[in-house]
Amino acid sequence: MGVQKKHTGTHSSETEARKDSHLELALNSQNQNIDNRFYYEPLLAAHPTKTEDWPIKIGEKSLRYPIWISSMTGGTSKTNEINKRLARSAHKFGLGMGIGSARIALEQREKIRDFDLRPILGEEAPFYLNFGIAQIESRIQTNSLEAIQSLTARLQADGVIIHVNPLQEWMQPEGDYISRTPITTIKDFLEKCDIPLIVKEVGQGFGYQSMKELLQLPLAAIEFAANGGTNFAKLELFRNKSKSEHLMPLVYIGHTADEMVDLSNSLANELGNKIKCPTIIISGGIKNFLDGYYYIKKSKINALYGQASEFLKRAKQSQKALDEYIRYQVEGLQLARTFLTLKTK
Repeated sequence: MGVQKKHTGTHSSETEARKDSHLELALNSQNQNIDNRFYYEPLLAAHPTKTEDWPIKIGEKSLRYPIWISSMTGGTSKTNEINKRLARSAHKFGLGMGIGSARIALEQREKIRDFDLRPILGEEAPFYLNFGIAQIESRIQTNSLEAIQSLTARLQADGVIIHVNPLQEWMQPEGDYISRTPITTIKDFLEKCDIPLIVKEVGQGFGYQSMKELLQLPLAAIEFAANGGTNFAKLELFRNKSKSEHLMPLVYIGHTADEMVDLSNSLANELGNKIKCPTIIISGGIKNFLDGYYYIKKSKINALYGQASEFLKRAKQSQKALDEYIRYQVEGLQLARTFLTLKTK
């Protein structure tokens, strides 16, 4: 005969309180919408440990979890504090980050300190500087890429992100003219600079031919920045009133993160060992860890997911709000990896 556990009065009162709360909340706890992307398998695993990591490499470094803080902004007093908060969180949780355009640090030397995040990030966190394709094109034409190499070394960054943004530059009132094909500029950069390189879009994503070209280059990663997240062409049209009424239809073209994962999977099959870029960062409309988990597991290429606006929203509030958000992203990923498998079509 088993030993019957004795419950104290305190435990009994806690149980009664819990049961009463269940009664009150039950009618409001019915789901009308179901996420049909997954099988939920509650029988096949115990709870994960809260310290369980999900390490993933980008370049020569590893992240503790497959979460990337996508490039946003920098170079002003307001954005500098946001970037410091993001860097503190990246260090605390073992994430990687790109910083907003560092062009201003090349043009105004006193701004360099605004991008000096390595002391906050620590040595382990992947950290990449960001430049536009038009600026890289100009530096190649003037034989002045050395300034980017020197800035990367001075800030102890792990590499450079080139954002490819022809629509944004065209819509922007102060935009730069792109006179060469971006793929030519990227190839020239790789030839002339021995710096790990990530290539990203800025809200439209990449189509089939563009992804095919990029996957065959020795990049550290490709970041989607797909259509569904912040769209910088649309942002510039809001600023450029003379064009917004007429050119706005263009911001709705492009590729979603879901479509781009399908494209990259098709290209993985097509290209085989011709693929030289080992990693993709899936970003653009990723709202939470379940979106991220779904795309990571769906991808045939080593993948992590990136967010910008969701991090920015919390970083503007406080360090505490940002850390809490990331903590639950990590916890959600741990639970998803333990109990969820993808439904295959």
